[in-house]
Amino acid sequence: MTLEAEGFDVETFTDGQSALDAFERRQPDMAVLDIKMPRMDGMDLLQRLRRFSVLPVIFLTSKEDEIDEILGLRMGADDYMKKPFSQRLLVERIRAVLRRHEARQAPAAPTDDRHLLERGHLRMDSLRHAVGWRGQEVSLTVTEFLLLQAMAGRPGFVRTRDQLMQAAYQNEVHVDDRTIDSHIKRLRKKLRMVDPGFSAIETLYGIGYRYNEV
Repeated sequence: MTLEAEGFDVETFTDGQSALDAFERRQPDMAVLDIKMPRMDGMDLLQRLRRFSVLPVIFLTSKEDEIDEILGLRMGADDYMKKPFSQRLLVERIRAVLRRHEARQAPAAPTDDRHLLERGHLRMDSLRHAVGWRGQEVSLTVTEFLLLQAMAGRPGFVRTRDQLMQAAYQNEVHVDDRTIDSHIKRLRKKLRMVDPGFSAIETLYGIGYRYNEV
């Protein structure tokens, strides 16, 4: 009801298999999947979906270890939200993922590079929400992208956890310090998957984080 009130056309399914059958017939603009579903769970559904589609996907989950598994295997989720969450935040995350997907499908605009951020080996494209490190693509969620952008935008300057919360969540929902720390941990993990020696994100204990240009 919340999404329909915001102007979205919504189709719902009570289990993963029914959703997969429907996606094979006609794909929506994006999907919001719960990890725990009968007949086929969200991770299995996404794995099968990726065989024939790049449909943007947001995961809903209540367990942190499941998130680590998803991201570690790079299964292709675009973003995730941990329960409980606000309906307003879900709507904003859906819009952000849709904007990112549409930008990736749009023709490149080589004459305007104002949306590009380059810091040493790092290259970020805010228009397409694309990230590269040492020439290799790194797949980040919307939240991870915003956190990295906030730090890399001013290399050498410390970003407190409060500042990072504002960059990633604005005033949509309250999150605690551990949530930011978890995002940074996963962000480092993803960058180390393409470069085991990645160390550009520095922790200043009790203060926050700093991006050091290398």
